[in-house]
Amino acid sequence: MSEKLEMRVYGDAALPTLIYLPGIHGDWTLVGSFRRALAGRVRFVEFTYPRTLDWSLDDYAKGVETALAEQGIARGWLLGESFSSQVVWSLVARKQFEIQSIVLAGGFVRHPMIWGVRMAEHLCGGVSLGLLIRIFFGYARVARFRYRHSPEVRANIQEFISRRTELDIQAAKHRLNLIAQYDPRSIAQVGTVPVYALTGLVDPIVPWWFVRPWLKKNCPALRDYRILWRADHNVLGTAPEAAAEQIVRWMSESLL
Repeated sequence: MSEKLEMRVYGDAALPTLIYLPGIHGDWTLVGSFRRALAGRVRFVEFTYPRTLDWSLDDYAKGVETALAEQGIARGWLLGESFSSQVVWSLVARKQFEIQSIVLAGGFVRHPMIWGVRMAEHLCGGVSLGLLIRIFFGYARVARFRYRHSPEVRANIQEFISRRTELDIQAAKHRLNLIAQYDPRSIAQVGTVPVYALTGLVDPIVPWWFVRPWLKKNCPALRDYRILWRADHNVLGTAPEAAAEQIVRWMSESLL
């Protein structure tokens, strides 16, 4: 393992706790604008995963539980982004941490297109680091212009680029393999923890037109499923204010 799991906490402990678990990239570098939109309304906990090539989903869940316990965080809402929706279901199955509710952001139960996951896994093994960095720098130029008035977001984008290494690609490939192998449908079908879901309109990575019908039919704990029309798969990053408002609304309504 190249590094340890990392955790950061923002906000007063008296506020409701929202725990962000990242997507396939495995870190907190794309969630800065969303975090900023939540400031003062929740205690926001965020994670960066180690670039491990041998952790199971249960290992990810154990790591999250241990880090939370070390900080004295015993309960909270879980926000699983894409890949981490699978970590969330592992946490549900383990029943060690008190989960108040679940929010899936571009997330899923069993991925609706396993062949697509396998294709992405194959591409991760074949794409050179140089090509990947050129793609990311192209993304960064667009994003820096888009967020030119937000130094925090620009700094996060730079951190995102600097973290992309050959080992990082291999870690992402490993996470894709975990997705392809995992089937938590039986967990979602009998779970009692309230489930909410949020996604962008344009999401070919985890198509909501497959995920939403399955959840509505098979997940009795589903409370709401929202589609943000101006967002894409990275719904927390492409519609941070709208996503923050929706999640805070869900959290507030749960207290009534």
